[in-house]
Amino acid sequence: MGQMDGKTVIVTGGAGGIGKECALLAAREGAKVVVNDLGGSVKGDDSGSAGPAQLVADEITAAGGEAVSNSDSVTDMNGAKAMVEQALDTFGGLHAVISPAGILRDKIFHKMADEDWHAVIDVHLTGTYNMTKAAVNHFREQEEGSFVLFTSTSGLIGNVGQANYAAAKMGIAGLSRIVAMEGVNKNVRSNVIAPFAWTRMIATIPVKDEASAERVDRMKNMMRADQVAQLAVGLAAPGSDDVSGQIFVARGNEIFLMSQPRPIRGIGKIEGWTPETVINHALKAMKPDMYELGATTSVFGWDPI
Repeated sequence: MGQMDGKTVIVTGGAGGIGKECALLAAREGAKVVVNDLGGSVKGDDSGSAGPAQLVADEITAAGGEAVSNSDSVTDMNGAKAMVEQALDTFGGLHAVISPAGILRDKIFHKMADEDWHAVIDVHLTGTYNMTKAAVNHFREQEEGSFVLFTSTSGLIGNVGQANYAAAKMGIAGLSRIVAMEGVNKNVRSNVIAPFAWTRMIATIPVKDEASAERVDRMKNMMRADQVAQLAVGLAAPGSDDVSGQIFVARGNEIFLMSQPRPIRGIGKIEGWTPETVINHALKAMKPDMYELGATTSVFGWDPI
């Protein structure tokens, strides 16, 4: 008995990296899988190919599972709706959406081209919106459904050169929270994962010094896509139906539940504030509790398990 027996799942970005591992694992756990992938480059600057998604679907069927491929773009609402319709027409149902599809176009913000901003926002944030919107009413009507969406520590903590990616990923965290809140009475769940894993997207990050070379080497050897898939499929499965609206990090064999913004320090002034008292009183009082401008590595500074 698998954790996904009798369920159908759509996996976006399913031809490689985290998406592929999620598709393969979901199938091994008994799910019928719609393997979606545009088949494009990591920068999303080509027209793509249906071949990569089909190869993963073939691998699933060769192992005795059930899968079909789909090469629609998550940036197209009609494409997202077509994935849902394909799941319903082919397998008679849909119970989960796992959506790690993404691209990278890293650049220091003041040098970032407008098209690089819009391309990343379109795939990550708008693409996630399209997938959740296309499936949410079906989930609400059947009173069952799980969204497993993907954020990033680039947004939650920060990484230089990824303003577009960070903004999109923080938007996904906010979207997931609202979908979870609005779906609680209909058993519609939504959670997000910030993954650490070596994928072709991560392989595009430039190695500029010895420290970054060591960091990349650790990711290659100690943080794999299949480890992220374990959490993703677990969150998609019915057995986790009491978990929603949460932010997780998957890092090697570690799983972290992340905090969400809540007040950490407050200060009031009966007579009200002026710019001078804000500077000399409020900000100075709060300074010890403010976060430093460190990147992800300043928070996750130890080797993964």
